[in-house]
Amino acid sequence: MSTNPPPRQSAGEDAAATPTGLDEAAAPGSPPVPDARQLRTILIAVCVALMAVISSVSGLNVAQPDMAVAFDASQSTVLWIINVYTLALAALLLPLGALGDRLGRKPTLVGGLVVFGAASALAGLAPSAEVMVVARLVSGVGAAMIMPVTLAVITSTFPAAERGRAIGVWTGVAGGGGVLGMFLSAALVDVATWRWLFVLPVALVLVALVMALRSVPDSRDSPRSSFDTIGALTSFVGVVGLIFALQEGPERGWTAPATLTALAVGVLATVCFVAWELRRGDTALLDVHLFGGRGLAGGSVTLLVVFGVQAGVFVVLFPFFQAVLGWSGLLSTLALMPTAVLMMAASGLAPKLSARVGARATMATGVLLAGTGLALMAGVVSVDGGYVSVLPGMLAMGLGMGLSMTPSTEAITGALPRERQGVASALNDVTREFGTALGVALLGALLSAGYRGAVDDRLAGIPVDSADAAREGVANAVEAANGAGSRGPELVDAARQAFVDGWQQAMWAGVAVMGALFLYVLLCGPDSPAPETVGSGTAGEPETAVRESVQRQTGVPEGPATDKLAPTARTRNGGVPSTPADGEQHDGVRESDEQRDDAPESARTTATS
Repeated sequence: MSTNPPPRQSAGEDAAATPTGLDEAAAPGSPPVPDARQLRTILIAVCVALMAVISSVSGLNVAQPDMAVAFDASQSTVLWIINVYTLALAALLLPLGALGDRLGRKPTLVGGLVVFGAASALAGLAPSAEVMVVARLVSGVGAAMIMPVTLAVITSTFPAAERGRAIGVWTGVAGGGGVLGMFLSAALVDVATWRWLFVLPVALVLVALVMALRSVPDSRDSPRSSFDTIGALTSFVGVVGLIFALQEGPERGWTAPATLTALAVGVLATVCFVAWELRRGDTALLDVHLFGGRGLAGGSVTLLVVFGVQAGVFVVLFPFFQAVLGWSGLLSTLALMPTAVLMMAASGLAPKLSARVGARATMATGVLLAGTGLALMAGVVSVDGGYVSVLPGMLAMGLGMGLSMTPSTEAITGALPRERQGVASALNDVTREFGTALGVALLGALLSAGYRGAVDDRLAGIPVDSADAAREGVANAVEAANGAGSRGPELVDAARQAFVDGWQQAMWAGVAVMGALFLYVLLCGPDSPAPETVGSGTAGEPETAVRESVQRQTGVPEGPATDKLAPTARTRNGGVPSTPADGEQHDGVRESDEQRDDAPESARTTATS
């Protein structure tokens, strides 16, 4: 990986010029690791950029009625305005993440911020629904440039000792930023107009752009092969087909021709992608062989399920707050803030816990807590109990999900080589997007089915028109109560009780899913302790493996010389085991001249003799 290194210095000059605690990361061939203040600035910059992307995923949900009136648009058009952003983002994450590794992570981040900011400004000024759809589509493209690079900058810049904590902060923003974005968006809609929703992402982009230009270092891969165009295209088509089917299934129907066609195209393209990547081997866009390891498979499955359950629960909570409790959109988003805050705090604490008990135990604890939270919400929720009846479960869920997200993300990024961190980050993000779409579709469908089954038994004596409206949903029932005469209060009460029944079915299904995930993590989760390195291709490479690698590279037998060389191998490229770059062989037989020159004199003498 090329990172535009400064002019080379002697070992003595390096030691003298490098701040204490960072000297091991400033290995020959790599630029000095930024100091603590620079690392904080970098982390703030990428998290602000990430916040802009995340807030735009959920922010428009609170403005659906306002946009429908402003554009005289149907509900289907309004949903397309919201969903086309997520569709473009998810479909382009892998290709653009891989291009970011090649073209440079800083240029990709800066370019993405410019595209995203301009498109967001256009969306805020859009005169028609068609212009809004195009603007949101372009925003999704910019977001796909930004999101994987934000995590890749962390994993390729931060030294091993600081990386877990930085990933925890990033994960907290990714997990809780959506709720914070919805709250700010709802506040803007209440005090101003829906067009002011786009002021937030534009402002965040401007801040992130200034900070990125000043502080974010550039790093890139030195490609050993041509770009995997076929892999990029098949992944794009596969993600578009599957996400489209999950988004449109609940709206159009799961047996509708458009849904079934999209699902078939998505599955076929995904199969073609896997087959092509297996054929490409080491030059693939994504080396699918790595899913045979515990780190990549365990981290991906955990994130898929956790984000799916989280998104599904939020879909259930909003109607409960608004239609059952009668709260406003702003108050409903505020009610979710304790979950988001606890999730972000737990994400920051997870690396410390992983260091003590291991990644697998931390992930399992988080999954168990989240499942317990769902069980509490399913067992205790009631119309009369209101917010208090669901708050304990929400808090337990937030704590558990925060604990499970960070080690899962570390497991994914630790499974891929250092020069492929853009792809690793993109895979992490695609998993989140798939989980979100899947959770909304499945838990939403379970809630709707449970509600319809429960409300039918409570509509005896209700006027036919009002009863038909009530079957469509609890919000429809509340609206139809005005036309039900004296039976109006009875209709509202029946709909609210039926919603709680449907809620319980959806929550118990979530409990079952989290229970299965708990067993999976215990049996197949990432090896403990948590990985402390990125770029080794395996999580947490032990020191003996490092020593064996040095012996193969230099021909030095085990002994004092090898012990002196091992730290060099461990700390190349910012404190992590090196992945062979241009001029090096993958089997580790030949090392770069630069590393051999920097080896201790005794080791070089032994190797050449």
